[in-house]
Amino acid sequence: MGGAILITVLVLILLAVAWRRPARHIVDERVWTLWLGVGFTLSVLVALVGYGLWVGERILWRDDGALRVAARAQQWGWEFTQPGPDGAPIVTKDVLYVPAGRPFDIEITSSDVIHSFWVPRLGGKMDAVPGRINVTRLTADAPGTHEGLCAEFCGIGHSFMRFDVVVYEDGAYPDLSLTQAETGGQP
Repeated sequence: MGGAILITVLVLILLAVAWRRPARHIVDERVWTLWLGVGFTLSVLVALVGYGLWVGERILWRDDGALRVAARAQQWGWEFTQPGPDGAPIVTKDVLYVPAGRPFDIEITSSDVIHSFWVPRLGGKMDAVPGRINVTRLTADAPGTHEGLCAEFCGIGHSFMRFDVVVYEDGAYPDLSLTQAETGGQP
């Protein structure tokens, strides 16, 4: 938004200068075409590509020991396999637990049709494709609960395909007794 405002203001200033200037002070057309037409456009494109590469690098997974979580989508819910407090894997339905301030990789797949994993407050939308594992990296800065959803129409129950991401203080794993009670002992 800031970039669009800046470009709009620059164009309006250039228009004002062009209209106020008498015809006898016209600058060579090559200056306008090359420096303002090509040069300005190329500098904006270079800045946008650089920003895109910087953002893209942040969400790429790497083998650096970050927390790994598996997310499996099926019509119409999510199943997450994640390390529990003792390191043993636990499986939760529609609730993902992650530590605050640490990057985590999510291995995303689907059991039936194409879905899409998206937590708007954390960014990083990724498709869940049957038979394929897509990996994305996210980081939650502060403890709290964020809503996630399927962002790919996947059938009649699509609007109910939501999940929660519970972000806890690093080292203070949340109590899963409520989750276990709701699922009959299975976290």
